[in-house]
Amino acid sequence: MAQWRAVTLAMVVVVLCSSAAAAAYAAAGESNGESNGVYLGSLLDQPILLPSSDLVANASRLLQQSIARCVESIYRSLDEVSLDRVGVIWREVRSRAIAPVLSVAVALCMVMSFMLVFEAAYMSAVSLGVKLLRRKPEKMYKWEPIEGDEEKGSLAFPMVLVQIPMYNEKEVYKLSIRAACALTWPPDRIIIQVLDDSTDPLIKDMVELECKAWASKQINIKYEVRSNRKGYKAGALKKGMEHYYAQQCDFVAIFDADFQPQSDFLMRTIPFLLHNPKIALVQARWEFGMQVLTNITTISVLQMLLTWPFPGDFAVNYDVCLMTRIQKISLDYHFKVEQESGSSTYAFFGFNGTAGVWRMSAINEAGGWKDRTTVEDMDLAVRATLKGWKLLYDGDITVKSELPSTFKAYRHQQHRWTCGAANLFRKMAWNIAINKEVSLWKKLHVLYSFFFVRRVIAPLVTFTFYCIVIPISSLVPEVSIPIWGLFYIPTAITILNAIRNPRSLHIMPFWILFENVMSMLRMKAAIVGVLETASVNEWVVTEKVGDNNDEKADITEIEPDPIECKERVYFPELGLAVFLLLCATYNLAYCIDYHYVYIYLQATAFIIVGFGLVGTLVSNS
Repeated sequence: MAQWRAVTLAMVVVVLCSSAAAAAYAAAGESNGESNGVYLGSLLDQPILLPSSDLVANASRLLQQSIARCVESIYRSLDEVSLDRVGVIWREVRSRAIAPVLSVAVALCMVMSFMLVFEAAYMSAVSLGVKLLRRKPEKMYKWEPIEGDEEKGSLAFPMVLVQIPMYNEKEVYKLSIRAACALTWPPDRIIIQVLDDSTDPLIKDMVELECKAWASKQINIKYEVRSNRKGYKAGALKKGMEHYYAQQCDFVAIFDADFQPQSDFLMRTIPFLLHNPKIALVQARWEFGMQVLTNITTISVLQMLLTWPFPGDFAVNYDVCLMTRIQKISLDYHFKVEQESGSSTYAFFGFNGTAGVWRMSAINEAGGWKDRTTVEDMDLAVRATLKGWKLLYDGDITVKSELPSTFKAYRHQQHRWTCGAANLFRKMAWNIAINKEVSLWKKLHVLYSFFFVRRVIAPLVTFTFYCIVIPISSLVPEVSIPIWGLFYIPTAITILNAIRNPRSLHIMPFWILFENVMSMLRMKAAIVGVLETASVNEWVVTEKVGDNNDEKADITEIEPDPIECKERVYFPELGLAVFLLLCATYNLAYCIDYHYVYIYLQATAFIIVGFGLVGTLVSNS
């Protein structure tokens, strides 16, 4: 009843405002001496005589009195309307209009959830079997160390090209170049190629000077630039392979600017390619650092969660903030489960774009690098697989890399990955289906498991079910969600992720809430990719921090720029947070079930992310 009274009062305010405006108009007319009428001749050939200001004022008072009487009548009648009647109307609308649609949505979400948990269980079983049976790549494929002899000398080692694409990488360019120059390989059998697409002249000069410094140490390093950034990373890699010296190489290793391979990287990866002619790619695992935990107690865990940066011995930037720790959970699962299972069963997975070695002939046979999507790495892997090539993942070979520590950079990265993969599915689905060089089961795996379930269904069901359907169901008791879909499936998925990250068990609740928030962005990106809208090829290079992480992570010392603060507010997330708060409050008020506990937590996560209170704030100075 209070809501109806508020609406009535709002109507009264509107009436008073309108009458005040009319009175002001009349007063203005009188001050200008227009007592008989007002002419308006700008629109028609003949002037129009408007009523005088006195008539307008009188009419306004009469209209005000009439509307006031009507409002008073409505206001009195509202007292006679029973709240029970309003409840009956709401129940009718709920049962006849909302419940049927919600029931269909629940059924679809249950089907998609089952598809997702079955895929996760299958991949986890395969990766666990590989671990328990110790089916390491060295046992599945021929691997022998490369040893030079007196007759061949260094010629026993194949020619290797190391490509390092970069774009305004001021913070990390030295790390990747230094690591590449330290690779163990005969100096006359390796060429390091720095592909600099930087637009900042100062950074270009810095990178060039670094290359010259290493060249003075008898390192075969080439500094290459382009006149434009056509094709972005794919265009740079393609242009780099067109140089005469690159065409003389047998294999090419690719490292992004923030990746630091171990010195024995080539000695461990090249033998797979050298002794197995059908292998096109050897992919290594990304490593972000690991904390050594001892004497774990509840208090120490709480202190670790509340202390940024986290204490302990880390490599790279794993310890920057809670967001980087959550990223590590997701990426560890990606490599240890998804990549491992794909490599072990069908010799196929998506190339990660870096920390891998390709066979030159396989790249050329597959059609080379293409810039039609923002996932040029995955594109090449799929095309090479359709030509009959095998892809190998070796999780024992690791390469240190940096995680995005700012939320803005992480959002751009996730949009690019999700949108590009969905768009590639749109472009290649038919070519995969009609391909005759691979088996039917392998085509089914690529189409259904790799693309449809993981790249389309996963972001769609995560956002739709956990952020829309469950909250709405708290308003509609006529629709019930099965307990196995509401609790068992998400619990199973969480456990499957936690198994491969036992040291991150205490972070799993935060991981769940954050992944649900990010599903909003990923679902939008997947839809953009499938529908191929205007922003489908939007490319934003992930911001790097490098060795300055410790200095820039202290957000208390940075005076925030008002413009930056405004850019850090994400209104879609905040809008959904309001929706979740309303649903949770309704659910709590009417004691329908206990969904409000989860919904309140999820709403809080959306609020935190909506105000950009995740990650680190990096100064532009």
